[in-house]
Amino acid sequence: MPRPYGGMSPGLTAFVTLVDTVVKRPVHRLDLAGIQANRTAVFPRGRAGQRLLGRIDPTVAITASAATARDGHRVRLRVYRPPGRSAPSAPAPLVVFLHGGGWAQGNVVNYDSLCTEIAASAGAVVVSVDYRMAPEDKAPRAAYDCIDATRWLLDHADGYAVDPARVALAGDSAGGNLAAVVAQVLRDEGCRAIRGQALIYPATDCTMASPSIDEHAGAPILTKADIVAFLGHYLDGSGVAADDPIVSPLHGRLDDLPPALIQVADLDPIRDDGIRYAAALRRAGVPVTLTSYRRAPHGFASFPGAYRGGAGHRRELVDFLGAVLAPAASAPSLTGG
Repeated sequence: MPRPYGGMSPGLTAFVTLVDTVVKRPVHRLDLAGIQANRTAVFPRGRAGQRLLGRIDPTVAITASAATARDGHRVRLRVYRPPGRSAPSAPAPLVVFLHGGGWAQGNVVNYDSLCTEIAASAGAVVVSVDYRMAPEDKAPRAAYDCIDATRWLLDHADGYAVDPARVALAGDSAGGNLAAVVAQVLRDEGCRAIRGQALIYPATDCTMASPSIDEHAGAPILTKADIVAFLGHYLDGSGVAADDPIVSPLHGRLDDLPPALIQVADLDPIRDDGIRYAAALRRAGVPVTLTSYRRAPHGFASFPGAYRGGAGHRRELVDFLGAVLAPAASAPSLTGG
């Protein structure tokens, strides 16, 4: 049964209000112009904005780059280099970050706070992929761009001063979906560079079989109607079935994948996508840490100041990435949690 969402905390209320002032909503009522406007919407960076969004670490250098996709398209990249890594004596580990937005909106700039924190705290070069989006570019274009960008970074590791043997994937929502897909595809190709996958409230099953979709159909930030709209933009007319692993990693082969951190939000309609994926990975023998953040809505990773659990999410994320990217001689043993 759908649940009511009255009595939200002041932080969560401020979070929802900020989203409403910056992006056009609800998603399921937007035309193409509205979707495209949301892609370029940037959240405020003043004092009030930073209280919700988190601080952008000024010690991290942010630069632009590009990768070449299989069709010759130049996929834009946003590169975050931690302090002391402008001219490193040894290559840094690499985190490939894939942003959320329902495969149709979102942008790399709004993740500056999260990506600079990962770079500074984990000591890794973070590269955020500006993949092509629906409805102009249907599935599996976003997945292909992310796969191609990751391959590019591995093949051009020297140019980015990164270690091609110490790589992790990370992403939220649709970006978590894409990170899981990239991990599976590269595994199938025999790549052993991916040390871990950090999936933040990931969409893993485009068949919409998760019970939480109905339980939280009217949740703040993301509703069931929005999910239907996003999937329509991404899949309708693509020729890709909803259960194809290129869009639904839950339906893919799950053995021999890198360790996973999966973070889910208690008030999220796709909460059970993450829970079900964690269970399936464990059955396949993959080490998994699953954390559910109580009273958190979809999108909480972008707004760590909106509720008390935000800071804990980032600490857990950075600790996981630091562990899986540690040099082989000192890397701790990771077990499922």
